[in-house]
Amino acid sequence: MRRDRAADAADGHPVLRLRERSGQRDLEACVGVLAAVHKADGYPVNWPEQPGAWIEGTDAIGAWVAELDGRVVGHVGLSRPGAGDEAPGLWCEEAATVPEAVAVMSRLYVAPDARGHGIGALLMGRATREARGRGLHPVLDVVSSDRSATALYERMGWQLLGVAEQEWEPGQRVVLHCYAAPRPQP
Repeated sequence: MRRDRAADAADGHPVLRLRERSGQRDLEACVGVLAAVHKADGYPVNWPEQPGAWIEGTDAIGAWVAELDGRVVGHVGLSRPGAGDEAPGLWCEEAATVPEAVAVMSRLYVAPDARGHGIGALLMGRATREARGRGLHPVLDVVSSDRSATALYERMGWQLLGVAEQEWEPGQRVVLHCYAAPRPQP
């Protein structure tokens, strides 16, 4: 067992564990959780035609799920920058680095009935460790209307890089807040 998996399971919580997402069963469970999140919070803003493919994303580096009492209740993914990602460009300008040195955290969500256990922060921590272990700096974009997510990122010390506007569908303009993880301490 890799050390990072052991650490994720041994954070002191008796019924919560993080692990790599694997297989169709995990993906189906993640789609179910995402449907509950979409109903409760409107995330994602536009429900994807193929939610499983949306969760898997493109150019993935890794993905993790959180289990509470043996049930999948959360998800986070980490990928290479892609079309439409704003934070990588802003980070590269600020840090004077190249896009290959960045990882995008995405598809972070926690079941509404499982909140209050710090699951979102644990998932973010896991993805951040993976990115840093690969020599990559984690960044992310979040729609400005998702105030609970932005509050979480800011509590965790993520830096607001800037704000960008995109048109996702004809007539649908969204404002994105772009964040970067705190710089590692020496």
